[in-house]
Amino acid sequence: MKSTKPIYTIGHRNPDTDSICSAIGYAHLKQAMGQNVVPARAGKINAETKFALEHFKVEQPLLLTDLYPRVKDITMDCKIVVKQHDTLRHLGEVMRAHDLKSVPVTDSKGLLVGIVTVSDLAKRYFQELGMQNLADMRVRYRDIIAATDSKVLVSGEEGEFIRGNVRIAAGSINMIKNVINEDDIVLVGDRHDETMIDIVNQGISCLIITGSGRVSADVIEAAEKRNIFVLSTPYDTYTVARLINQCVPIRRIMHADPVTFKPLDMLSDIKGTMEDTNYRNYPVIENGRLVGVISRDNLMVPEREKVILVDHNERGQAVEGIEEAKVVEIIDHHRLGGIQTSEPIYTHAEPVGCTATIVANMHWQNDVEIPASIAGLLLSAIISDTVLFKSPTCTAYDRKTAERLAEIAGVDIQAYGMEMLKAGSGIGDMTPAEIAKNDLKEFQIGDYRIIVSQISVMDTKEVLDLEPQLIDAMTKICEKEGFDMSLVMVTDILEEATYLLYAGSPKTLIGEAFKKDASGTHVYLPGVMSRKKQIIPPLSEAVKRIAQ
Repeated sequence: MKSTKPIYTIGHRNPDTDSICSAIGYAHLKQAMGQNVVPARAGKINAETKFALEHFKVEQPLLLTDLYPRVKDITMDCKIVVKQHDTLRHLGEVMRAHDLKSVPVTDSKGLLVGIVTVSDLAKRYFQELGMQNLADMRVRYRDIIAATDSKVLVSGEEGEFIRGNVRIAAGSINMIKNVINEDDIVLVGDRHDETMIDIVNQGISCLIITGSGRVSADVIEAAEKRNIFVLSTPYDTYTVARLINQCVPIRRIMHADPVTFKPLDMLSDIKGTMEDTNYRNYPVIENGRLVGVISRDNLMVPEREKVILVDHNERGQAVEGIEEAKVVEIIDHHRLGGIQTSEPIYTHAEPVGCTATIVANMHWQNDVEIPASIAGLLLSAIISDTVLFKSPTCTAYDRKTAERLAEIAGVDIQAYGMEMLKAGSGIGDMTPAEIAKNDLKEFQIGDYRIIVSQISVMDTKEVLDLEPQLIDAMTKICEKEGFDMSLVMVTDILEEATYLLYAGSPKTLIGEAFKKDASGTHVYLPGVMSRKKQIIPPLSEAVKRIAQ
């Protein structure tokens, strides 16, 4: 069975520095408290966050694009396989020993080539009307020797393929001669030496003496002259005939090119295939190699992913498929949103400037030491969210926490802070569409679905020069994804002001919220730096006034 699944700490889509660093920091705390918690991210890391991670030599968290149940979530280990050249007898033994209904088949390199079921094996025996033509089955002499537990009296090349049919020496010698051909394998019981020598002289390839019958030196000598195998088996003739039929390689009855799935296939996508094919088990492969199997019996009850949400608590901002996961904790510093849980959970929310402030103090409250690298990341998050303590969201608690973290990380707050903010302030090679979705968050404000993105820069001109293209990209986002309005905050770090670009409707909402002329495509908002405290609250109040 699979090992215990981890719990993921994960921030919002289009993650910012706080979302990433708080996920890493909180995972560290939970791990120190003995829990299997792994940091994750719901989107691409921006330049500012990349700078912080590289500066403190911490790897990027695992990327989780969604939390929809996937094949990997119900995949079972598959340690029992057979090779395509193994015999049916071996297959039967494996199925009996492990009580299996189906077994994956691999080639000599371990790549999946088929699957064989107990019904395939049963069908093989129902179809037996006589001895099989082994020449078409690529059966080797060593397979027959092993299957019949034979003692080799006269040896030959055991790795050669059998070229003839299997015959039973019954009746008179004349009757036997009429049915025996060159290269055949002949089963004979306790017969006279003359009969056995006559059979050998027919040019057969192998003589099998059943029931541990007597074999004279004359028979052995005749066989050696013609380089013919002579085998002695303890089984009776009927049993030997059945055992030889079991020497057929598995590849002759297996389902080649079976229906397979990959670990990352979504369960919702494979249900139709499973209903159409109606097999009990399906191999799971990755790069051609078998990594497990899934059973249709487990399809309906996959174990849900467990997640801890950091730096957000609204469904519209959460990773895709959050409704399919089990939220076990929320650590945040925003307004309460629309996440619903099936049972009471631990929630820690404080009106501070950054989630990392909460995470750092939870370490200290639980007497968990913060390593320098983690302290550096938590500090980076506070600097980012408070724009180096200039944002109105910044509290004395944030500043005090940052000073303590800076001492642990061994950095100067002002020098490091300006260096980090500068690293993330340029637009570089970002396209207008990427700028329009930078640090994007979705809000339900009254009856309106609104997205607000933010990009912080040292020089607003390089962004505003792209305003026509930006407005076009924002308009397309609204039309394609069903939002009423798209807003982009172009925040000047040095001037402590924001140009608010907007597309969609109603524009009167912008005018009412900020008491500005909103007939154009942007308004200038001096002193505005915080989306949480200076953009969303005025919009929420404006919606109420418009509705009156």
